Amino acid sequence: MPTLEAPEERLRKFKYRGKDASVRRQQRMAVSLELRKAKKDEQALKRRNITDLSPDPSSEKLAKGVSLTLDEIVSRVNGTDPHLCFQATQAARKMLSQERNPALKLIVEAGLVPRLVEFLKSSVYPSLQFEAAWALTNIASGPSELTQAVVEGGAVQPLIELLSSPDVAVCEQAVWALGNIAGDSPELRDIVISSNAVPHLLALVSSTVSIPFLRNITWTLSNLCRYKNPYPCAKVVKQMLPVLFYLLQHHDTEILSDTCWALSYLTDGCNERIGQVVGTGVLPRLVELMKSSELSILTPSLRTVGNIVTGTDQQTQVAIDAGMLSVLPQLLRHPRSSIQKEAAWALSNVAAGPCQQIQQLITHGMLPPLVALLKNGEFKVQKEAVWTVANFTTGGTVDQLIQLVQSGVLEPLVNLLSVQDPKIVLIILDVISCILQAAEKLFKKEKLCLLLEELGGIDKIEALQLHENRQIGQTALNIIESYFFEVNDFA
Repeated sequence: MPTLEAPEERLRKFKYRGKDASVRRQQRMAVSLELRKAKKDEQALKRRNITDLSPDPSSEKLAKGVSLTLDEIVSRVNGTDPHLCFQATQAARKMLSQERNPALKLIVEAGLVPRLVEFLKSSVYPSLQFEAAWALTNIASGPSELTQAVVEGGAVQPLIELLSSPDVAVCEQAVWALGNIAGDSPELRDIVISSNAVPHLLALVSSTVSIPFLRNITWTLSNLCRYKNPYPCAKVVKQMLPVLFYLLQHHDTEILSDTCWALSYLTDGCNERIGQVVGTGVLPRLVELMKSSELSILTPSLRTVGNIVTGTDQQTQVAIDAGMLSVLPQLLRHPRSSIQKEAAWALSNVAAGPCQQIQQLITHGMLPPLVALLKNGEFKVQKEAVWTVANFTTGGTVDQLIQLVQSGVLEPLVNLLSVQDPKIVLIILDVISCILQAAEKLFKKEKLCLLLEELGGIDKIEALQLHENRQIGQTALNIIESYFFEVNDFA
């Protein structure tokens, strides 16, 4: 039998209309967890370098024709001849770079990681440093235990030192390796941060850096912003934000996408975290990027703005002033349901604000696309739209609720009373109750009751009195007794 234990905290806000708007919005933040659950992350945590190209053609020539077994690799790697060490390291890297079944675990179990870490320090042999960094990058792209082996092998500090290498290819490969390590877990992310990687990474960002290299730096910075248990330390975030603001002005799709993802991680939290990001002045640019035809940019920019409006009323107002409400209507009509859902989620958080912000929502023409989603959207989108209406009715004025009814919201809400989702049914009953209360204050209860009857609402609410969920049954009974008892008496 369905249970309503989980959403009780979420539903409680509909019982007390006097609740502070910021409290409602904080409660609404919990809903964002559902929005994210069981959804594949749209940005890669780790990446393996499978390009079979060396930046130094002469180094490829040195190793051309050399095919080594794992035993031979182990033997040569542990030798003292730099040429043989290079050949063996390159052979290991090639094994690790195979598209199918790369020998990540075999290389680790063969005990090669400590030796590869040693090669990172061979500044007189940049080709050897490069191959070692590439091999370690690919090992770190594997499961957590392999990434851990790279860290325990002592790779982090030498990799950070390579960020100052005069050899660009070596430096770039070190950036990539650190990105894979940071992307593994909050623990490994914090090891990279505490080893002072961030200032060295930020120093690499400039207008003269090649776009492929800048993409790698941006992606690594985004991994350093990931995870919230715990969040990256506020001091490091403060260091990164000006550079992320700079990167947000770039024209490259990948750089913009990864920068937006970084900002989405940094805003997925408490108001202080959101305030750090809002304070940089990024919102106008984020709203501009919400208009992008590139899904890889639109998704994380919308997510970031959606996170920001879970903050305080003031933070939400900054997003409104930046123009988010001008962009949301077209996103509510977007052909992709995932974008509709994110847009409806963002809108629901604006609707959780004070009546002044709800009025701005009305003024920007949000009600027609919202009603259209309630009527025709996929169920996952309809649920977010229901939350938007629920927050609207909780914080809106009586006049605003009448405008909501006039937009045609009741018909799709009544139709959704038939869904097999007790949470949504209960929310809709609370919404209908709020609207009936508003109509009563304006002496328009009879008119609204007739409208509900025409839509089949009274029959559905009466039937819900017998629902297996007691809370739904009791709520339906209360509505019938409070608003329709007289109608039934005179029937």
